[in-house]
Amino acid sequence: MIRSGNVNVWVATQPVDMRKSFDTLSALVTEGMGGQVLSGDVFLFVGRNRKRAKALFFDGTGLCLYAKRLEKGRFAAVWKRTQQGQPVELTLPELTLFFEGSEWVGQKALSPAAAELVPVFAQARAAAG
Repeated sequence: MIRSGNVNVWVATQPVDMRKSFDTLSALVTEGMGGQVLSGDVFLFVGRNRKRAKALFFDGTGLCLYAKRLEKGRFAAVWKRTQQGQPVELTLPELTLFFEGSEWVGQKALSPAAAELVPVFAQARAAAG
């Protein structure tokens, strides 16, 4: 199961052959996406016809591979959200919507950016000094 919390979801920027499994997808993560497979992040791959998708992640005990094939419709072309070759990042709620077949994922960011917490006293000291 994908743990919640501070987990990044990275999407491959090119369609992937859905016959690939653990080892080949892991190589794509390290060589093609510049990621670390054992980091706990989720790496999402979508097939050329966008009917199939796979998510690769490390759950602390081993690599997990989640696969889904849509019977109707197609997965969103998330990589169109950014410039060619640029990494695409989703939130966990966006990943959930993606696997449910939502068309909204990939058109624009659905979740707000993470807020930066700054102590109130630090702001007062900076203003005074």
